[in-house]
Amino acid sequence: MLDQQKITILYCRLSNEDALDGESNSIQNQRELLTKYAEEHGYTNTRILVDDGYTGTNFSRPGVQEGFALVKQGLVGCWLVKDMSRFGRDYLTVGQYTDIIFPSYDVRFIAVNDGVDSDRGDNEGFTAIRNLFNEWYPRDTSKKVRAVFRQKGTSGQHLGKPPYGYRCDPDNKDQWVLDEEAAPVVRHIFDLTIASKGPDQIARILEQEQVLTTKALYARQKGKPLPDRPCHWSNQSIVGILERMEYTGCTCNFKTYSKSYKLKKRIPNDPDKLFILPDTQEAIVPQEQWERVQELRKNKRRPAKAERQGLFSGLLICADCGSKLHFATCKSFAGKQDHYVCARYKSGRGTCSAHYIREDVLRELVLERIRAVNELIREDAEGFQEEWLRCRRAEQEKSIRSDRRELEQAKKRLSDLDVLISRLYEDYVLGNLRAERYKKMSADYEAEQEQLKAKVAESEDWLQKQQDMSDGLDSFLALTKKYVDVEEPTQTIVNEYIKQIVVYAPDKSSGHRQQKIKIIFNFVGNVELGDVNEPVTYERTPKMQKTA
Repeated sequence: MLDQQKITILYCRLSNEDALDGESNSIQNQRELLTKYAEEHGYTNTRILVDDGYTGTNFSRPGVQEGFALVKQGLVGCWLVKDMSRFGRDYLTVGQYTDIIFPSYDVRFIAVNDGVDSDRGDNEGFTAIRNLFNEWYPRDTSKKVRAVFRQKGTSGQHLGKPPYGYRCDPDNKDQWVLDEEAAPVVRHIFDLTIASKGPDQIARILEQEQVLTTKALYARQKGKPLPDRPCHWSNQSIVGILERMEYTGCTCNFKTYSKSYKLKKRIPNDPDKLFILPDTQEAIVPQEQWERVQELRKNKRRPAKAERQGLFSGLLICADCGSKLHFATCKSFAGKQDHYVCARYKSGRGTCSAHYIREDVLRELVLERIRAVNELIREDAEGFQEEWLRCRRAEQEKSIRSDRRELEQAKKRLSDLDVLISRLYEDYVLGNLRAERYKKMSADYEAEQEQLKAKVAESEDWLQKQQDMSDGLDSFLALTKKYVDVEEPTQTIVNEYIKQIVVYAPDKSSGHRQQKIKIIFNFVGNVELGDVNEPVTYERTPKMQKTA
């Protein structure tokens, strides 16, 4: 006699991959089979639990969790499934439930099509083997899917949806085109960052300007109701936009990975494992501006208590210890008293000297150097261009030799892979290699081939590097035309022109306080600019001492 006071669970599960196998595994088919079995064997107090679209590799499924909760309450007498793979594809967890947990709660487990019945205890050895095979299935599927994604990603196709600022081309879903409403906002966010605005400040500015958030814009474009606060930007949204490399017009794939097909957590990939293909869609921001923004974000600037922010915060480096110089001010300071000191000085108790320098002095020196660079380049633009290209080529020649070696190694490996794949196929045809093994190994080799082909194509296209150099040169020349007469250095001007300012310790050996600073300009590098390349030495006058 059956204990009709307890529940009989009819459990159905179907993953997206299982759905490809046809109608036999459909939820409807499972429901009908289990219902019929329950009626024929006298189970009347039944409850149907369904997990549709859930993988069997883990047990974090709503249906199965609901059933386990009933089991732990002692309310379940029998658990029915169509076959063992419907219950799960994790060999260890399935065994834990069928061999330990269910017996401890006196729950009878039946897999109808596999002939498994815990009350009879038959097929126990074969069931363990079947569970192992059920786990191999998702493992093998995962490897195939990874190989397909690897091939797709290394071919230059985008693996994700377009970010804010782009949309899919109606004629080609794999191609991104500019979203005319969102692209100007992305440019505006990058321009504000160049002007030393942080994510929180940018979010407030966009809210004041009544710019729709990403979610609100998409809702309006699709004709859906807007969210409650359609212009309320979050810091995380701004940061996400600033970090997207795709805005430079490139494809960037494999940014994250998972350690196992059983773990859904995505882990950021190492930069050297990313696949980046330039010029796959129209750029929203220039490459040079994107790189400059990343540099500025590394040197985060925090407003001082006096609510004044140093014009050169994040750019000053100590010549002796390499630390940053911190901006020092307070509400009682006049503007001329704002200054910078080495982070390792620590009021005389640190490991470095102060390297004290006032901001108003820096303003004058930087303004003089910017004007000098502008005048020098405008007087002899052709000479500057030749010198710039010569220096850049000299820098690149150092890496060209290693690039050539890597290119030759990649070509040799490609040739070896062709031979390996041919031998694999011969072994498969002759029956020396199982079909599953052949498919796995050939998929791995073909994925590696695609990656190497992309690497070879990238290396052989070394002329593109020369074009990239010209782009950087054009960017700097454009600056000299944009700021013809600089009257006062602003945050934007400073960030666009200057990469770093090296501050030396003062020299008092002559009886006067003399101090050197070296200004390193963006895009210029080691280009010979005469005196402009040399450190500036200034001497503090008695008038300066009174205001310091």
